[in-house]
Amino acid sequence: MIEIIPCLSDNYSYLIHEKISNTVTIVDPSEFKACDEVVKKYKKLNFILNTHHHADHVGANLELKKKYNSKILGSNIDKDRIPGIDILLIENQKQKIGNLEFEVIFVPGHTKGHIAFFFSKEKIVFTGDTLFSLGCGRVFEGTHEEMFNSLNKIKKLPPDTKIYCGHEYTESNFNFCLAYDPKNIFLKDKKIDIQKKLESNQPTIPSTLSQEIKTNIFLRCNDPQIKHTLGLKDSSEVEVFSKLRDLKDSF
Repeated sequence: MIEIIPCLSDNYSYLIHEKISNTVTIVDPSEFKACDEVVKKYKKLNFILNTHHHADHVGANLELKKKYNSKILGSNIDKDRIPGIDILLIENQKQKIGNLEFEVIFVPGHTKGHIAFFFSKEKIVFTGDTLFSLGCGRVFEGTHEEMFNSLNKIKKLPPDTKIYCGHEYTESNFNFCLAYDPKNIFLKDKKIDIQKKLESNQPTIPSTLSQEIKTNIFLRCNDPQIKHTLGLKDSSEVEVFSKLRDLKDSF
């Protein structure tokens, strides 16, 4: 069971309760008060998973660890940047939390040590600030090419994989996708779904990978229509991605 926890202005943290072993895990706890309100119902917190070191993803690490004696897991690359880290993870590593098992996907670009957590049996991935619903993260510490390659790693997961990302950016991402992919018929259906959820104060998350492949412009860099719109007809997918990311930065 996954519980979505809205934090700060637009962040999402996620609580995972694995009932058989009664293991409680939280992903990217950004704000202690909001996260603890949910955690304290279970009276325990076994694990904290961090996708990357940014403060809006690790802000509650130390207070939660102190209160619940939790183990904190994150990338070995971020061993000096994730507060309270206990267990260092590397690319392709498989790690158990209770009866659940996830695989570490190394997805640099937004940060050097960014990772995603893929639960293959449950077909769920926590993507942090790499893949968003209809978007992708800004490139801060890596290169555009690294971010492009990271998105392609996620793109290869099973199509029915549910995407749990770090922020509620879907509406603004939709506006950007529509501006540069205006003939995409799948975006029209997506708009109805987004509006319905936001109007009822519901998260637009999770999305599914199959939906993202149809609608997320950053996963569609080989589309001839998008290339034409950008004036990059003969350019590589990485060049198209780089142009799109730069345009989104100032959108």
